[in-house]
Amino acid sequence: MTETQPGPWLAPGTPVDLSNCEREPIHVPGSIQPRGALLAVSEPDLLVEQVSENLLDVVGIPWTQALGRPLAEVLGTVPAQAVARSAAAFGDLRERNPVELTLDRDGTPVPVDAILHRAVHGAPGHQQLNSAEVPLDAAGRPLASSLVIELEPAFGPRPFSFPNTYQAVRGTIAELNRATELQDLYDITVEAVRSLTGFDRVMLYRYDEEFNGEVVAEAQHGGLETLLGLHYPASDIPAQARALYEKNWIRLISEVPYAPALIHPVDHPVTGKPLDLTYSTLRSVSPIHVEYLGNMGVAASMSISLLRDDKLWGLIACHHYAGPHAPPYATRAAAEFLASTLSLRLVDRAAEEEVRRALRARSTLAWLTAATLDEERPLADSLLGTPDLLDLVDADTVAVELQGHSALRGTPLDPAVCAAVAEWAAGQSREAVATDCLTADAPALGVPTEVACGVLAVPLPEGQYVLWVRQEKIRTVDWGGDPHRKAELVPEGDHVRISPRKSFARWEETVRGRSEPWTAAEVAEAVELRHNLLEALYARSRRVARTAVTLQRSMLSEPPQPDHVQMAVRYVPAAREAQVGGDWYDAFTQPDGATVLVIGDVAGHDIEAAAVMGQLRGLLRGIAYDSDHGPAGVLSRLDAAVEGLQLGAIASVVVARLEQTPEEAEQGITRLRWSNAGHPPPVVLDPDGSTQLLDGGGRADLLLGVLPGATRRDHVVTLSRGSTVLLYTDGLVERRDQGFDEGIDALRQRLPGMVGTPVVELVDTLLEEFLPERAEDDVALVAVRLHRQDRPRPDR
Repeated sequence: MTETQPGPWLAPGTPVDLSNCEREPIHVPGSIQPRGALLAVSEPDLLVEQVSENLLDVVGIPWTQALGRPLAEVLGTVPAQAVARSAAAFGDLRERNPVELTLDRDGTPVPVDAILHRAVHGAPGHQQLNSAEVPLDAAGRPLASSLVIELEPAFGPRPFSFPNTYQAVRGTIAELNRATELQDLYDITVEAVRSLTGFDRVMLYRYDEEFNGEVVAEAQHGGLETLLGLHYPASDIPAQARALYEKNWIRLISEVPYAPALIHPVDHPVTGKPLDLTYSTLRSVSPIHVEYLGNMGVAASMSISLLRDDKLWGLIACHHYAGPHAPPYATRAAAEFLASTLSLRLVDRAAEEEVRRALRARSTLAWLTAATLDEERPLADSLLGTPDLLDLVDADTVAVELQGHSALRGTPLDPAVCAAVAEWAAGQSREAVATDCLTADAPALGVPTEVACGVLAVPLPEGQYVLWVRQEKIRTVDWGGDPHRKAELVPEGDHVRISPRKSFARWEETVRGRSEPWTAAEVAEAVELRHNLLEALYARSRRVARTAVTLQRSMLSEPPQPDHVQMAVRYVPAAREAQVGGDWYDAFTQPDGATVLVIGDVAGHDIEAAAVMGQLRGLLRGIAYDSDHGPAGVLSRLDAAVEGLQLGAIASVVVARLEQTPEEAEQGITRLRWSNAGHPPPVVLDPDGSTQLLDGGGRADLLLGVLPGATRRDHVVTLSRGSTVLLYTDGLVERRDQGFDEGIDALRQRLPGMVGTPVVELVDTLLEEFLPERAEDDVALVAVRLHRQDRPRPDR
């Protein structure tokens, strides 16, 4: 078919070919198939508003004489009354189709089947109304509608009417109910539809996720080459055609090719828009599809939709080759009823399979979740016990990286590949990432197909992951013609037209580079596993955090209370989940009677910083306890230990030593010797209210762990009785809204008013006043006051 009346959507004379096929609004073709005639009438007066130009062939009246006239003058009084009664009755119009009429054509009775539906003008989604109610828009206003009457000549005896359709197919339904295998359901259905309708060939198409069709069942008279097992590309049925299949479940093309009968007027006289034929049984089909059928050698065709959850799952396709073939409406209704029964059985069967799979998955998830509760066992090992992650999702390999532990089950896979894929998946910002062709979806990774083809990844915080991998699955697909050659160029006069392909011979394609695809259920199970793992990780991190808090509290214990000093210490963690950090203090007495004070801050936060802090604290205590090297020597040796033991730690530390000879003790003289490795300087509050910043001449030495062997310096200051030494970490004086120097100045301004305040009250007051409601950083604090008397009572 080279050029046809294209309907209202194209300008007259426009060739209809594949270049505009996908844009073709096939629900408003402006014409019908000529096996019957169509009238659109107003309600309730039943005046003819639109009519097909072949009305004369069916009714015996030219269409020009029908427009604007009452239906009774066109069909006759009795047939018009029968139509009016059916249209006015309560309930679904389809339940009363067909309305069996007998028309009088010059004294000759002509039996016809009248098929009724209502077309609503201007309603979204091509709405049809099958009841007698007046349609309303969203604002409650009446919508314009037409009663569409399609008249099909009823040649020969009617096989059965709609009310006894069930009787016609009850035996087949009983067979479907007894069938236990999916293929049995397919085979029973196609045999029954062929027996009902008399088509030469009946096939059942099943669609995949991309709407490529596969012939999974076939019934024919035996003289045709089988099409069973062939695949057909999604482009054979454009998206707008699939949408119509979801609305109108049956479509008959009784003769290929045919000359469409135009509807007059093309535009409805009230709305100015073409008549919506979405639910019409006579709707003219796309000329491209007619040409496609002709290229296949098909003389007549019928399709019946198979739906699941109101979405197109497949089609029952009927082909006739001997010539025109027009099963009457009641026969088509019986076939449609059978197809809807099959759809329900397929849904039930799919639901049964889904329930069984969901139960298996739920059971496996329950076992895996229970295994993660054993906190004495690494989480990665818990997931690869019995059952394991391969029982949850089938794959060739599963790899796990959790809490620093790696584990793998199945075909070996390079850990570097696993880490790279997991990092890519984490960048997708989804709970689970699935691909059956990693080389196409993540080409930058450079992972060869033979290493990993399909991936289902569950990204977790801090670089952790669960990763399923499937190998390439090479498969052969038999297509009905070359799927990559969707069209042919057809010379026509001075131009070339794009036409549907003409070859449908079996064409074999080998599909490479893809794994078995991941199902939606498998992805959902992976997501649920992720939720369970996040809870397990949280619970374990809480346990680790509680343990770390206990350990840190045991290290940050109460200080000694020598007779000549009064001491108070505090540690306040930042407002975060893990109540531990890298800040610490220490105080202990050396064998010679001197008191060592330590304040430090390890770079970083949370448990890792706390672990490093514990190592540094222990090393420093061991180095300093009986050392005569002084604070600078202690820090130098600690710096060397950090390098030698490869701790990888960076920290700021102040080591100070309160020392005095017996003679100095008698005189009330105490020296403070200190060395500072990049830490905020201590502050001294003198008894007269003045303050000293022990900044060592304006700069501190390098942080620990930055440059081993760096020069460390001791500094000495003499303290009088009643002086207070304050050591602190930067969390006390530095905040987002306050710089470090500003914080130091504020501290020095506040201290003079606390000369007589006991040190326990002093540190609590400073914390209350200097910390916001939620501390932004850890704070460690040590306050030491020299007694004014020789032997005061300890004040804790």
